[in-house]
Amino acid sequence: MFTGIITDIGRIEAAEQKGDLRLTIACGYDMATVDLGASIACSGVCLTVVDKGEGWFAVDLSEESVSRTAPGRWREGARLNLERALKVGDELGGHIVTGHVDGVGMVVAAEPQGDSTRLTIAAGPEIAPFVASKGSIALDGVSLTVNEVAGGADGVRFGINIIPHTAEQTTFRDVAAGDPVHIEIDILARYLGRMMELRDSRV
Repeated sequence: MFTGIITDIGRIEAAEQKGDLRLTIACGYDMATVDLGASIACSGVCLTVVDKGEGWFAVDLSEESVSRTAPGRWREGARLNLERALKVGDELGGHIVTGHVDGVGMVVAAEPQGDSTRLTIAAGPEIAPFVASKGSIALDGVSLTVNEVAGGADGVRFGINIIPHTAEQTTFRDVAAGDPVHIEIDILARYLGRMMELRDSRV
């Protein structure tokens, strides 16, 4: 479990297909404090540390994980938002994030608004029922607040603001129109959606 507060930006140093996709990720973490088998969220995807050394760790991505994430995200040289798993007693500064990607959206606009950057994100119909104005959402692992929502036949568009601090601490510093983003809906919305689905099936 995570909070959506990014604590480091990693860089993929190697991507090797070994049955699963093995990534070696450079980071600023003190890896002596990270156990093998620990979870680290990598741009919103919960992955397990399978090897490590000073300034780096390795993870394996299954074909299922690759198929459900942004095309081209796991290439050598790519920068990733990193967050270590939440510990009991840690401050919950963002919102509860599980590291499970619900869909891949697209940045359709990135425009300056004061000192911030206003992003408009397009997502498919599978995401649309779970996005609410002033609700929480995780994009590439970053906890953000939805400003407004507009529905459509092909899905949903919603706006968020990236403040300067968030831009500096995440990969959103370089965000541009056309970029894909991993979307994780709020966990409460996910459970409410499932409850409604079960209720409707019994009517």
